[in-house]
Amino acid sequence: MPATSTGAPGPGRLPLPLVEEGRHAARICNACRYCEGLCPVFPAIERRLDFGERDLRYLANLCHDCGACLDACQYAPPHPFGVDVPRTLAALRRASYRTYAWPAAPGGLFERSGLALLLGAAAAPLLFALALGLLAGGDVFLAPHRDEQGAFYQVMPHTAMVGVFGVLTALAAAALLVGLRRCWRDFGSSAGAAPDRGALWQAARDVVTLRHLGDGDPDGRAVRRWWHHCTFYGFLLCFAATSVAAVYHNVLGWPAPYPLSSVPVLLGSIGGAGLLVGPAGLLWMKLRRPPERQDRAQLGMDLVLLALLFETSLTGLLLLAARESAAMGVLLGVHLGAVAGLFLLLPYGKFVHGLYRVCALVRCALEAK
Repeated sequence: MPATSTGAPGPGRLPLPLVEEGRHAARICNACRYCEGLCPVFPAIERRLDFGERDLRYLANLCHDCGACLDACQYAPPHPFGVDVPRTLAALRRASYRTYAWPAAPGGLFERSGLALLLGAAAAPLLFALALGLLAGGDVFLAPHRDEQGAFYQVMPHTAMVGVFGVLTALAAAALLVGLRRCWRDFGSSAGAAPDRGALWQAARDVVTLRHLGDGDPDGRAVRRWWHHCTFYGFLLCFAATSVAAVYHNVLGWPAPYPLSSVPVLLGSIGGAGLLVGPAGLLWMKLRRPPERQDRAQLGMDLVLLALLFETSLTGLLLLAARESAAMGVLLGVHLGAVAGLFLLLPYGKFVHGLYRVCALVRCALEAK
């Protein structure tokens, strides 16, 4: 039976012209059904009789923005119907990010100038390094420190580091969790059933394999899947490295820095390499993508996340290589500043698409059952 929606608003309303544009495209797709085998978006469209705001937000976050449907569409511009599903869903997706954002005020970052955000991302590490240098003093900040002296903590004490990044982590986690809850309440919980093991397994498989990203694409966009894999798994490995290091320090009483052969360093090095290769590859693909295939309003948000991930990884690997040199203090300040900027922008940038798409995939699996 087709899924239906009352169109009742979730946490916020979508702009009416954008809603009408989404309905126009979805109704034409529902009548045509040529693209039903490309990705989950089109079977989800076919399970609906009409398209309210919740439906449109759900469909937008189910989309991977691979662009394959635009190549296949017989009603795409310059056809009078002017159906451009990737561009329409990208605009709806961007609007949904602000709808779910908490607190509401920083949600405006989703629509801010990409250049301003990029400048802010570049300035944050430099400002953090400058502040750290002033607090530590030049004789400590610019001097070499041996590993056995607790090199990093000579520049920034462990308690201060834990305090600053503990607060940033808590703020980012709270904002992400509230946004995720709003997202699920908006379109996930209306599926009519609680997520079961089968639906969760199907969604998890789609997440870890990215199997819908570029399937059957003759133009090589499937390569984008591998850049995403490098970024995604690189991020997870870096998170695992931080978690293991926390256990080493707080449970086993082994303070950092750790040997190059230790588990935290190995995990962080492999993850850091992934966060160099993945964002660089995604940036390369974005820059070579034709302008008519891009959502220009979202480009700045994409570039900021890629830049911060790359910057965090690069400075972390340089810090590892030079951690007993006189450059360690400067590299530590720049690295910690990049990490701080990344944490602050995670709930208000492209990162949230990964979380909201998980909700959409769970909903899709429930509907398919």
